Amino acid sequence: MSKKVLVLGEAREGALRNVSFEAIAAAKKISGGGEVVSVLVGDEVGSYTQELINYGADRVLTVEHPHLKTYTSDGYGQAFMAVVEQENPEAIVFGHTAIGKDLAPKIASKLQSGLVSDVTDIEGEGDDAVFVRPIYSGKAFEKVKIKEGITFVTVRPNNIAPLAKEERSGDVSAVTADIKNLRTIIKEVVRKSSEGVDLSEAKVVIAGGRGVKSEEGFQPLQELADLLGGAVGASRGACDADYCDYSLQIGQTGKVVTPDLYIAAGISGAIQHLAGMSNSKVIVAINKDPEANIFKVADYGIVGDLFEVIPMLTEEFKKVM
Repeated sequence: MSKKVLVLGEAREGALRNVSFEAIAAAKKISGGGEVVSVLVGDEVGSYTQELINYGADRVLTVEHPHLKTYTSDGYGQAFMAVVEQENPEAIVFGHTAIGKDLAPKIASKLQSGLVSDVTDIEGEGDDAVFVRPIYSGKAFEKVKIKEGITFVTVRPNNIAPLAKEERSGDVSAVTADIKNLRTIIKEVVRKSSEGVDLSEAKVVIAGGRGVKSEEGFQPLQELADLLGGAVGASRGACDADYCDYSLQIGQTGKVVTPDLYIAAGISGAIQHLAGMSNSKVIVAINKDPEANIFKVADYGIVGDLFEVIPMLTEEFKKVM
């Protein structure tokens, strides 16, 4: 049976996040040939609609209100529920992002629905869809099949490939929602994270651990990341040592990343850190200790001083780029 699927689109700093397109691709498989409807919530989001259609959405619905300029659970929850009540979907897809992880359980509770979170792959289509998700901090995977009720999932960024971008046509319409009785209103957002590529969606991540020794020790990593169009991350040990901000932390209590290339520099490989990066497609480890645990999960290992190896890698990449 074909399904109508609602997909929450996310914009950040004037552009749609890539996970919005990945969620549309996931919705296409779930729909089984049904309709995929992308939903944009915010203050001024009309400029993003055509791009969502070009990546596969059949329709786009916008919910605009001054109280939706920045994300709050109350505001977005009311807005999205207004769309759900109008559309009566058989399935819903969010990105497994900060917003998705906060909002999806709230919506699922209101709908008295189950929720399959952090999906990394979808096997089959339509009613036969089986959702693959990691468990036990990535040590194993489980497969989930939904037998009844709304199919509600969040998809991990950088795992489900978006559809090819093409010039497509689709309807765009507005949904009116009465956003009221907000318990929280955001008046100002102060960002501590550095500008650049979003860490959770980066195709290349250069991560540093205690081995970087200082805040200045991250500079060679940042230079290599900039060259490769990637992002810089860190282990909890580096964050605890005040070498960098906690917004860069990767691991069980930080961000989970799955880039095409992950370079771990001066990271020993504690199990908590591995939980956040072990599913990266290619892992390169650089450490002076040949017995470091990080080498057990690495595809390529370099035993050496990161302050010698990273600049050498940077120079070699410059020659071929």
